[in-house]
Amino acid sequence: WPSNGTHSRKHESEEARQARLEKMAESIRTVLECVGEDPTREGLLKTPMRYARALMFFTQGYEQNMTDIINEAVFEEDHDEMVIVKNVDIFSMCEHHMVPFVGKISIGYIPNGRVLGLSKLARIAEMFSRRLQVQERITKQVATSIQEILKPQGVAVTMEASHMCMVMRGVQKPGSSTVTSCMLGVFREDPKTREEFLRVSWHCHPLTCWTKLNDFAMMLQLIRSHGL
Repeated sequence: WPSNGTHSRKHESEEARQARLEKMAESIRTVLECVGEDPTREGLLKTPMRYARALMFFTQGYEQNMTDIINEAVFEEDHDEMVIVKNVDIFSMCEHHMVPFVGKISIGYIPNGRVLGLSKLARIAEMFSRRLQVQERITKQVATSIQEILKPQGVAVTMEASHMCMVMRGVQKPGSSTVTSCMLGVFREDPKTREEFLRVSWHCHPLTCWTKLNDFAMMLQLIRSHGL
């Protein structure tokens, strides 16, 4: 994963890319007709190609790989305390309905002799989010990738996002959010280390801070009650 089609997209020629866009645009014209619209009216004449180009941008993570993202930005460093980059904006598309979900991701790790350039943490999250995704997978992919690259003492990733497939359709619950996490190494094994990460990385807007603090307290209580 991703599929073999990802390889052909990454290495295709300009002519092949243009053919891909035209094929997508033709399919989008069919979609417009099927929803009851007239793709020949003025406002929709250029929509199929616009949307094809937009969809290629939304999914540009298929054209990226970890080697290019990291670009040798791994450094030997005698630092053994927690490193956290938090509240990184994430934009992705649900693979089930192809509608957006947006939120923030926080990434932490404890080095084991090597550190990663800070911007690379955000770029890794960006690469995985710019694909057709589910939130659970993004969270785990970011964590396991950092684990494989650095071999740190542990990695922790949390993500909170609002899914348009729950807001615009289905149960239609604006304001709802989904929280996922992935804890590896010492973050999974040591409750105090995990709790420190959750406390430091937890983000709340002033208007909703009190509610989120209560939620955070309940989450910690749940973790402790299960002996995690």
